[in-house]
Amino acid sequence: MALNKFNTVALSTVMALGVSGTALASPADVCPSPLKMADTGIEGMGDLTEAFAPFAESFETLTGVPLELYSLSNRTAAGTALQFDEVDMVFAGPSEFVLFQQLAEMDVLFSLVRPHYGSSFVVRADSDIQSLADLGDRRVALKDVGSTSGHIFPMMLLAEAGLDTDSMDIVMAGDARIQVLINGDVEAMGGGNKDWDAIRKQDPDTEYRLLAQTDTLPGDPVVMRASLPQECRDALRETLSANVDEVWDSLTSTERNADKFIERDAYLSFETDPAIYDVVREAYEVAGISLDEG
Repeated sequence: MALNKFNTVALSTVMALGVSGTALASPADVCPSPLKMADTGIEGMGDLTEAFAPFAESFETLTGVPLELYSLSNRTAAGTALQFDEVDMVFAGPSEFVLFQQLAEMDVLFSLVRPHYGSSFVVRADSDIQSLADLGDRRVALKDVGSTSGHIFPMMLLAEAGLDTDSMDIVMAGDARIQVLINGDVEAMGGGNKDWDAIRKQDPDTEYRLLAQTDTLPGDPVVMRASLPQECRDALRETLSANVDEVWDSLTSTERNADKFIERDAYLSFETDPAIYDVVREAYEVAGISLDEG
């Protein structure tokens, strides 16, 4: 028992030391106060507070820095706010991150990694559609314009299959995308991997077939403006990563975030290389979609 206790203390000491052997700075000593955070998927201060108040409280307890929630109308406004230091952090999606990178240098505090996050195309099992190339003259449902898994990557898959997406009959069906496939209003649906499970759950008496699927996509990042002092960004990552369970619990303690974040094997990563989002930028290029349009 004494040995285990010693190892625990030693490990804690190592985690608290930088490469020079000195203790890492406290965020409260090296970060602006307060820090401001927005979310690209939430409009309105009431909804933002409802979703992130527990996280803001936990953030201040752990870092010693108050976190103010900042309401923005859309992702373009969020990118501009980061660019001009009006906010310090934004909870975003992969597409938003590459958009923000066009405006200024950005960093990642942490990302929500979902191993099953990707895009799929689904058809009825008895359909004569055997590959994406067969969709050229068929009606296809996608999700929402700008959705990473429900629009951008499905469009990339179609383009990679040699299809002219401009001439295709594509319906941006939003929340109705699953129902229009079940109803037979479209012959194929492209959306997130979770849609594949949802279709079979909502229509258990019909057999469906997975037509195509992407690799796992990068997670949702909490984007930091790179104009924050480097020592502040490092201190925030170190402090929050050392308390990852508390951070996760605070994020998922609200109904909105529990529905959005809790997924089989999902986790927070504090070692997210911004370069992993290059695949998203490439998807826009292959799909022929401007980031400003997405």
